[in-house]
Amino acid sequence: MLGLWWVAVNERKGREVKEISARTVETILVHAQTLVYSLLSLMPTTYQRDNLQAMLGLFLQAEGRPLPEYSQLKSASALSRFLNENRWSTRQVIRTVRNEMLSQLLGYTAKGRRPWLQVIIDLTTLEKCGKFKNFQDLIHVLNGKRGLHLVVLYLVVGYCRVPWGFRVWRGKDTPSPAQLALRLIDTLPKKLTQAFRVIVLADTAFGSVDFLKGVRQRHYPAIVGVRCDRKLQDRRQVCDLCKRGQQVRLDGL
Repeated sequence: MLGLWWVAVNERKGREVKEISARTVETILVHAQTLVYSLLSLMPTTYQRDNLQAMLGLFLQAEGRPLPEYSQLKSASALSRFLNENRWSTRQVIRTVRNEMLSQLLGYTAKGRRPWLQVIIDLTTLEKCGKFKNFQDLIHVLNGKRGLHLVVLYLVVGYCRVPWGFRVWRGKDTPSPAQLALRLIDTLPKKLTQAFRVIVLADTAFGSVDFLKGVRQRHYPAIVGVRCDRKLQDRRQVCDLCKRGQQVRLDGL
């Protein structure tokens, strides 16, 4: 009898999980469809609207072939011109996408305490070889890689992960990637940071003293990667530690 009862409970839980998953997928599809129609309505001409629809189709097919040359509706050259020469308002597109993101994130509800909002900072390098006259001020060498260096901010709530913004590192004597990351954090709207408990996650590229102090000044907890050759206050390095769970003090903090 106990075994039959356990099987019945598991079957009922399985049906509930499937029903919740189906409702979640249906809600996401409705929001995605609304966002696509909003973006299409921003295109000033039918030609540009068709190009955007072809680009979105490549991504939504999820076949791992989002490049323009795989499109069956538009030529690669037409899609290239659409991405490089356009008359539609880029700011309006970004504003529309952000408003949709904000409504989705604020609509996330959880029982009990306020849910966590993970603010993920990432340094992405688009490696470039050769000369680019139109990008002379943007192509630089960082950490031994030559290319376009982007500081990207992602927002994660539950199973939802969305890109929020980015900044371009423009070389020496300009704001560092850590400073650009702090500026991106400052772009988060107050109604978002008030609705969630914010935690900042970053890799070793942002393990500098300036970044850690900047996050502390903003009263956000942070989990940041640290290089193995980072010095401690007792003049040792992180790689010299042999036990997990040790409390350490970094040099400069």
